[in-house]
Amino acid sequence: MLSLDFLDDVRRMNKRQLYYQVLNFGMIVSSALMIWKGLMVITGSESPIVVVLSGSMEPAFHRGDLLFLTNRVEDPIRVGEIVVFRIEGREIPIVHRVLKIHEKQNGHIKFLTKGDNNAVDDRGLYKQGQHWLEKKDVVGRARGCLMQLLSAHSGPLSWEKMRY
Repeated sequence: MLSLDFLDDVRRMNKRQLYYQVLNFGMIVSSALMIWKGLMVITGSESPIVVVLSGSMEPAFHRGDLLFLTNRVEDPIRVGEIVVFRIEGREIPIVHRVLKIHEKQNGHIKFLTKGDNNAVDDRGLYKQGQHWLEKKDVVGRARGCLMQLLSAHSGPLSWEKMRY
């Protein structure tokens, strides 16, 4: 009956206390949004922190791990780098490693990805007729990882830097 207790507490407050609580809540929410937007600007990524949702990158990453991303335009994409990319028609971004790079004479780069724990490359995941990803598909590149709390693979909370 937590919700009823909460409502009783609200009813006991005078208007000034209620306004104060609403204002505090609003400040917390707006501060969180400002921090998120600031991280977006600093990292150059639309999503500076993502959660690994599948086991396709095991043993490097497990479900629940947090990845910290950057997406600087000037940084070239390299083979072996872990990227987070979005495929047209799919909402959820994918975390996989760059397997091959195809560079044209004009400097335009296309690349192929694969999950470390997958048997084949990601061409089956891309939209129909697409064989390579482009830089515009990249949400960010993994720069750090916070292993999930109390997981079987990392023990207590641990910080680990990316090793390339």
